[in-house]
Amino acid sequence: MQTLVISGGSSGIGKATASLFAERGWRVFELSRSGAPDRADSHSDKGSITHIKCDVTSEESCRAAVEEVLKQADTVDVVISNAGFGISGPVEFTAIADAQRQMDVNFMGAVRLTQAVLPQLRKQGFGCIIYTSSVAAVLAVPYQSFYSASKAAINAMALALQNEVREFGIRVSVMMPGDVSTGFTDARCKSTEGEEVYSGANKAVTTMERDERAGMAPEQMARLFLHIATCRSPKPQYVGGFSYQLFCFLDRLLPKRLVNWIEYKVYS
Repeated sequence: MQTLVISGGSSGIGKATASLFAERGWRVFELSRSGAPDRADSHSDKGSITHIKCDVTSEESCRAAVEEVLKQADTVDVVISNAGFGISGPVEFTAIADAQRQMDVNFMGAVRLTQAVLPQLRKQGFGCIIYTSSVAAVLAVPYQSFYSASKAAINAMALALQNEVREFGIRVSVMMPGDVSTGFTDARCKSTEGEEVYSGANKAVTTMERDERAGMAPEQMARLFLHIATCRSPKPQYVGGFSYQLFCFLDRLLPKRLVNWIEYKVYS
């Protein structure tokens, strides 16, 4: 039975992914801060889901969680770093502490989980690490600047990491979802500071959240995760959703000034 370790697996894309892998016969270890009250540990003839409490902002917590996984499983086949949250507001008025928290969870959280699991992946000589990034890493969204920056940082790290761990038989990819309809939208930390100066901020965030609520189902992203995890030679980056694949293609094709102006018109 293959083993999946996934952070942020108690809701949204992570929950859908954990469920799909378990249905396909995988042994899933779901790491999150919550006790996963809406889904207790489950076991069946197909697969299983085991919750392990883990705070990705703590190096000690990440290492303890991986140690617990290895008490129950001999190997780790796939690691999905999915924990994250969003903040919104103008760059000028975003509290430094809030910006640091955004990077600490979304980017450094991925780093901590990676550092905790890599010794085991190197030892066994195989494995796959997949990071949940975002189309916002490529097409940075106004008033969601620090979220976009945290995901762009993940993209850069993943590319560098792949070349560092290639010799150990470890595969690294990022998956960049477009708009997905989950509780992520309602959980966003929204700051209204500076809206009297940046009059378009509220409209931009409202437009963004409308698109998210009308977005893809998380199960669609779960199927893409499964494809990446079972691919013998996965691509470095995947984009979730055909229309978002087109947007990212146009970003490479068109002048960046034009692409950024189009984004301005969309959110203004």
